[in-house]
Parts: sequence; structure tokens; C-alpha cells
Amino acid sequence: MSSNTSPRSPFRWELHGNGKHISPGNVVAPHERLTWGRTIGIGAQHVVAMFGATFLVPLITGFPPATTLLFSGLGTILFLIITAGRVPSYLGSSFAFIAPIGAAMNQAGPAGALGGIVMAGISLFIVGLIVQVAGTAWLTALMPPLVTGAIVALIGFNLAPSAKDNFMKAPVTALVTLSSILLISVIFRGMTGRLSILLGVMIGYLTAVIRGEVDFSVIHKTWEEQGLIGLPHFQAPEFHWNLAGLFIPVILILVAENIGHVKSVALMTGENLDSYSGRAIMADGLATTIAGMGGGSGTTTYAENIGVMAATKVYSTAAYWFAALFAIALSVFPVFGAAVASVPAGVLGGAATVLYGMIGMLGVRIWVENRVDFSNQVNLSAASVALIIGIADYTWDIGNLQFAGIALGTAATLVVYHAMAFIARSRESAPEPLKPMSSDSSTDDSERSAIL
Repeated sequence: MSSNTSPRSPFRWELHGNGKHISPGNVVAPHERLTWGRTIGIGAQHVVAMFGATFLVPLITGFPPATTLLFSGLGTILFLIITAGRVPSYLGSSFAFIAPIGAAMNQAGPAGALGGIVMAGISLFIVGLIVQVAGTAWLTALMPPLVTGAIVALIGFNLAPSAKDNFMKAPVTALVTLSSILLISVIFRGMTGRLSILLGVMIGYLTAVIRGEVDFSVIHKTWEEQGLIGLPHFQAPEFHWNLAGLFIPVILILVAENIGHVKSVALMTGENLDSYSGRAIMADGLATTIAGMGGGSGTTTYAENIGVMAATKVYSTAAYWFAALFAIALSVFPVFGAAVASVPAGVLGGAATVLYGMIGMLGVRIWVENRVDFSNQVNLSAASVALIIGIADYTWDIGNLQFAGIALGTAATLVVYHAMAFIARSRESAPEPLKPMSSDSSTDDSERSAIL
């Protein structure tokens, strides 16, 4: 693996070979590119890959889709500049924000939720700055796979009541949407299979139209008031410190996603990118902060786009510049955003049933990939307490501050795990919770985390 991490200009790329072909066993590195025509085409593929998930978040949370799309494009450009063009990534809407945004909207409205996103973004930037200076070892110690998996799982499962509420508003449409997503994912392969959620939502939307569940008046009104081209809707945040407990825990997920993304790219390209982990986190924090200041949702690196890179063997950051520019261009068509926002509750409920479950099961996958030993009482207890608190949505009021299921579950995971692990280590007979009782794999833990 190459250890060359000397800074390069994020605006210059070397032509890979003749720019038309990739030799077997080779990849187009982040600082390389194919011909501009091929690069633009791959950039368009990245837009398709991120589109369904990026739009689903504002649909569920009630944020303006066009605004979220605009800030995802701008955030991607910031990410590419801050990481000096060495880490290919698209910054799309983070699902980790869905639950805290929903809770904050009920308490303080959209402006209050945006304030929470800004607080999370600033906190994430600070963590990235610390990582850039001190390295990632302290994060690994703070959040071993047991903790990371528990937090991801409780975020997904905490959303289950929301999925049910939307599902029951239009059960037939929701069932068609859910069934379509499941069938497309298993029948089709390649890009079609990867877009099962987007395609399922489209089928659900057509079903809703047939059943008279779609309100087209918003689209017509938008066309009359704003025309074909116009800026998205912007909104300033309001800061309510009692919402901090809802949003700050989200940064643990964003940190894990960013570090995992950097390690994944490093493994697939053969480049040592560890020195860019802090930059990646800082860039995501800055992008999230800016999005929150203007009315968009928080961002994160997208695994969907890793699938495109793995399929094409093209890791050129030039393609992501075009993807970001495409997203920004789409965001200035108000009617397009209004059409997306018209997706009814039944469609959202069907899609959310799959999506929220996938988020929860991703936490389980982290446990499986890292062979977390649940015969160890420390691991079992920490995960059990966290999941019940998160799923049941426990709340704890301290003065003007309220800590809800995700915040409490995250805190419980960290406190219970580290407290019990400390006590267990003080007893010579107690097994080490970080080590499975048996192991038949030589894969390094850091490499397992990187492929999540």
C-alpha cells in the first residue's frame, strides 16, 4: 500500500492511461481521470446512486427537497477541496438525523431542528480537528464495534413508530411500495437492484396517483409563483440548547461513517489515506453546519457511491465534481422539488419500513463483521440496555434539557460498556470484552470496520 500522502491540487488530475480503458487489476486513482466525456458520465451515475437516499430524508422530515439537494452538492465540493482531492465521496443526506429532526420539529419547529443540525455540525468539525491533530486511536478506544453497532442499531429501530404511523395512513399504497422495493432488490441485479428504494417509491407514487392520494395543487402553485427556474427555499436556524441532547450523539455515527469511508477507499485504491481522516470529518462537519444555516439536512459520506466506484473501478474525484454540479443544477428547478415533496404518507411509510429496518440491521452487521462476542456479559448488557432505551424512546428531563431515546441510548452504551469493561478487567478471571472467545479469521479489525 502506498504511503504517499503529499498534498495535490484538488483541481488537477492525471490522465489514466489513454483515458479510455482500465487495464485488468488496475483502478483509476482519486488524482487520476478518464476522458472528460467518460468522467461526466460517471459523475451522472453518482447522482443517480445518491439521489434516492438524499431525497428520502427531506421527504420524511418535511424539509424542502431542493434545498437539501443544493446543500448536498455544495457540501460535496467543500469535502473535495478540504480533503485536497484525495478522498472521493458524495455528501448526501444523513439518515442519522431523521429521528432527532422529527423530535425537534415537534418541540421547536423547523427552525429549531435546523439549529440542532448546526450544533451537530460544529461538534463534528471540532472532533475532526482533534482527529487531525491526535489521530484516530482514541476514537477506536471510545467506540469499539460493540458500541458503534449498538448506536447504529438503536437509531434505526428508534424510528419504527414513525414508519408505522405513515404506513397506516394509506396501507394499500404502503404495501405496494414495500413489496416493490423488496421484489426489485431480489429480482434485478446491478444498478437497477441498487436503486430498489427509489424505483419502489416511484411505483408507490404512481399507485398513490391512481388512488387519488397525491395533492398536485402544490406543484401547480409552485409553477405559477416561481416558474421553471428559481432558488430553493432558505430558512435560518433557531438555537434551543435543550435540543442538544438529541443531535450531539449523531456525530458518533458520522465519525464512524467518515472513518469507514476513508478506510474503504484506501483499501480499494491501495493508498494510505489515514492522514485524511480528520480532514474528512472536518469537511463533513462544515458541510452539515452550512446546510443547517440555510435550511438543509445534515450530510454524511455515502456508501451508495462506493458501490458505483467498486463497479466502475473509477475513484477519480473529478467525477464527484460533476456529480456535485449536477445536484446543484437540479436544485434550482422549483417544480421538481415540489413534485418530490408531494410524495404522500403511504409511500413514505412503505419505504421507511424497509429503510429504518436496514439502518437498524446495519448495526447488527457491524457486530457480525467484527465478531462481537455476546456470550460476554459486558457486551450483552451494554447492547441490551441501549436498544431498549432507544426503541422504547425513553426520555429524561434535566431542567430545560431533554434527552430522548437516541441520546440516552448512546450515553447508556458508552457508560455501561466502559464501566462494566473496567470492572471486568480488574478481575483476572473475566474475559476481555473486546476479544471474541474464538477467532478463525486473520482479518484486521480496522479492515473489517472499513468495509462496513
